[in-house]
Amino acid sequence: MTRRFFDLHCDTITSFGSLTDSAAAFSLGHLPQGAVWAQCCAVFLPDTLRGAQAVAYYESARDRLFAEAEKNAGRISLCRTAAEIEAAFAENRHAAILTVESGAALAGDLARVQALRDDGVRAMTLVWNGENELGAGQSVPERGLTAFGRACVREMERLCMFVDVSHLNDRGFRDVCEIAQGPLIATHSNARAVCGHPRNLTDEQIREIVRRGGLIGLNYYREFLGGDDPDCLFRHIIHFLELGAEKTLALGSDWDGAEIPAYLARPDRIPALCERLLARGIGETIISDIMCGNALRFWKKQERKY
Repeated sequence: MTRRFFDLHCDTITSFGSLTDSAAAFSLGHLPQGAVWAQCCAVFLPDTLRGAQAVAYYESARDRLFAEAEKNAGRISLCRTAAEIEAAFAENRHAAILTVESGAALAGDLARVQALRDDGVRAMTLVWNGENELGAGQSVPERGLTAFGRACVREMERLCMFVDVSHLNDRGFRDVCEIAQGPLIATHSNARAVCGHPRNLTDEQIREIVRRGGLIGLNYYREFLGGDDPDCLFRHIIHFLELGAEKTLALGSDWDGAEIPAYLARPDRIPALCERLLARGIGETIISDIMCGNALRFWKKQERKY
């Protein structure tokens, strides 16, 4: 059986600019044999970028991803929809999905939400660690969403661009919940009850994402896991499952954007993770859902609304 994988976040296109660089964690050469892989490739914008400079930075990274997909068309397809992802899988090719990390890419212009959606952007992290035009990240806990940020959430939902709450501080998360009508995703966030970093999600936030039928991607960054031991990741998974996240939990590696333990360092290590989870008593159905099923079903369900 060909195992399927779907990862909600990596920074490869801005860290390396290539999908074949062997020095990158996410590289086509590092994908496991006998598997197909869908990878959300984020355009990460540093907090220092604003206005026209942020737009140019986003467009340059977008174009690099498009060029990489075209150059490697026999191995990977640039996909926007679940149907395109499944078509690539059926042809034994991988899928790349364009996302954005930080709404600074909008340059304060609400019309740019439509422009990003037209580019194929499926999800956008509203903020990074500091502040931008939409609101503030976890390093600025006293600030919530701005009026522009609130308008962006509404426009993203209208256009079926997924609202990504990773990096938001707790106040911003509450603001999003007041505005958003549909599901939320956290593309690369863990459980704060297991590792007390403010970038991780509280139990209340996890329950809210579950209640809304959203997605949470497990982040492999050692500072968010709580250490390098495989038991750290296992404890996060068990905690999410105890909070009812069987159909919510997914992968959100943060490859090429964070320091990651060796056992999670590249895609070809993840099949061994599946075996570890089986050995620890997690069933095959739950494992398959975490590895791909939950994310792919979410993509399908949300697209029906667009």
